[in-house]
Amino acid sequence: MQTEKIKFGTDGWRAIIAQEYTVYNVARVAQGLATWLNNKGTNNTVVVGHDCRFGGELFAETTTKVLCANGIKVLLAKGFVSTPMISMGVLHLNAQQGVVITASHNPVGYNGFKLKGPHGGPTSPSQIAEVEALIPEEVNITSESIASFVEKGMIEYVDLEKMYIDYLKTKFDFEALNNSPYKLAYDAMFGAGQNVIRKLLPNAVLIHCDDNPGFLGQAPEPIDKNLKELSATIASTPELKIGLATDGDADRIGLFDEDGHFVDSHHVILLLINYLHKYQGLNGKVAIAFSVTDRVKRMAEAYGLPVEVTPIGFKYISEIMVNEDVLVGGEESGGIAVKGHIPERDGIYDGLLIYDLMTKTGKTLKELCQEVYDVVGTFSYDRLDMTIENDKKESIIKKALAGEYKQFGKYTFNKVETIDGVKYHLDNGGWMMLRASGTEPLLRVYAEGNSKEETADILESIKVEIL
Repeated sequence: MQTEKIKFGTDGWRAIIAQEYTVYNVARVAQGLATWLNNKGTNNTVVVGHDCRFGGELFAETTTKVLCANGIKVLLAKGFVSTPMISMGVLHLNAQQGVVITASHNPVGYNGFKLKGPHGGPTSPSQIAEVEALIPEEVNITSESIASFVEKGMIEYVDLEKMYIDYLKTKFDFEALNNSPYKLAYDAMFGAGQNVIRKLLPNAVLIHCDDNPGFLGQAPEPIDKNLKELSATIASTPELKIGLATDGDADRIGLFDEDGHFVDSHHVILLLINYLHKYQGLNGKVAIAFSVTDRVKRMAEAYGLPVEVTPIGFKYISEIMVNEDVLVGGEESGGIAVKGHIPERDGIYDGLLIYDLMTKTGKTLKELCQEVYDVVGTFSYDRLDMTIENDKKESIIKKALAGEYKQFGKYTFNKVETIDGVKYHLDNGGWMMLRASGTEPLLRVYAEGNSKEETADILESIKVEIL
């Protein structure tokens, strides 16, 4: 009998399909959720959907059957959906929880299980811990069919994609965007956002906007090294002025400027703060994960906005957004939420905001980045993901926490923070950080310098020191 302990990481439970991620273990997690909901009250409703990953429909239906067998009604998405669609569905359909079968940006072999709360964002860390504690070692999976539960009224199919697209039409002037002088290219990375841009921006150049659960072997993470085709397309097509990419479940963003150069999430967070505050006159707290650039603090100070730094995991930011007035909440990984939308990461919504800013101001992405630099100074960021054995990974983190690293090559530091991982504030004005991934067997190494060359040198110096 499979009785391994199931743990939720930074963003949901994730595991390798057919190893830990099985129908049986998905049913165990679903049973834990059902027990938690039924302990809280009756007449519960849960929105369930899956992205484009292998087995998504099977795992979503497994979850649905377990919930229904426990007397919980399921609003089931037909076809693949993005994480923001599920979050919005929970909020707009007055459900108690949402389940997304997704492993987000992880490699092709993974799948996962995310929980979404009634506020339209990630379920709070304390509630996730409660669900996790109720996951049983054994579970009985009902033999009753999906069709039977539909007939009983326990399952209702919902069109979350239409709901989401209709909502976006109330937020943006798509006539103006479709007539923008700046043409957009979009790379869905074979993910769940692929239909949205096709339907809303028919003039956009589309890349990897078809359903391919193998992702051509490429992890659907919207970072520079994974988006070479999008970069080359923009660089070789003069009329293309912006490139947008989203990850497997479309809650993370990647951007490219008119030269085909990657615009990382730190810059995107700053661009969004600048747009919402400077151009739209909005205020509010800025909530950022520990791995986000300190330039955000510099801009917030210049604009008189409070800042709060959280551990890594968007659930912490979302919790603040539910309880406080937040302008922008963002992570280094490309997950960013903004005021006026749900308290959830949404790569498509964020991308449309930037596209809207370009269209309204008549400024290119490079010119808008220069506006940011005028406030916070120029900087360059990069991240290295190192696949190393767990013992070595844990040894490096242990040494870092014990203060055993005194400098990294020629780079010295004046301050160390350990909110989530170990962050070194360098004497050159930049920073670097070591952190073990919460969803993959990786050691993440982050670095920011004053130029691309310096940042690359910092990363190389770190590698030499820790390996």
